[in-house]
This record gives sequence, structure tokens and C-alpha cells, in this order.
Amino acid sequence: QVQLAESGGGRVQPGDSLSLSCTVSGRTKGIGNLAWFRQAPGKEREFVASIPKNGDTTYYADSVKGRFTISRDNAKNAVFLRMNSLEPEDTAVYYCAASGTIYYSSDFASRDQSYYYWGQGTQVTVSS
Repeated sequence: QVQLAESGGGRVQPGDSLSLSCTVSGRTKGIGNLAWFRQAPGKEREFVASIPKNGDTTYYADSVKGRFTISRDNAKNAVFLRMNSLEPEDTAVYYCAASGTIYYSSDFASRDQSYYYWGQGTQVTVSS
């Protein structure tokens, strides 16, 4: 079993920055990609960013490209999401996800069906 726990959510103003963290515990040896998804009220869950096990590439949704940065620390079994220039449209519950496969395809890396393990989510609210 693998457990994921997000932290770092909160309420910020437009233009502010915020960093999210997710710790991975349990049987972490087989973890491939780590990713962030989000779900806004009344909307479907959507892909935000993904990073393969060795961290040599990253994948982003167009809506966050250039503003968000995903990174991971395998020694600490953690994945991070640095969010800059936040907009009200970024308001959502942010979920951390882990796959048992390493994806080097943006198509597969961005599908929620590619991820077996999920955290409980952390709320991010961007409002003035």
C-alpha cells in the first residue's frame, strides 16, 4: 500500500505564490510518476502537472505552464508544486497522485486513470 498526504494549501490573493507538498509513504519503491491534479467546485478533476521517477522531465497543463513548477525529492519521498501568479481560476482542491508505472508520454502522464494512489486533497483558494 502507498499513502499520500498533501499539505500547504490555503487562501491567498491573486498574484500571490503558494507551495504545496505531498509526502509518500508505504511501499514507495515501485512508484513511477508523481502528479498533481485539481478539482474546482462543480467541475471535473483536471490534470495540473506530472514528473517521472528520475525527474528528468516534467509535464504541465497549458493553463499552468510558466506559472507552476513541479519537483520531487526521492530521498524524502516527496513531491512539490510551486504555484506563482495565482489566479482566481486556480481555486480548487489539489490532489497528489502516484502511479506504479513511469510515463514518458504527456498523454499518459496527464490522465487520472494512469494513477492508482491518491491523497485526500488540500484546498487552495485565490480570492481578493
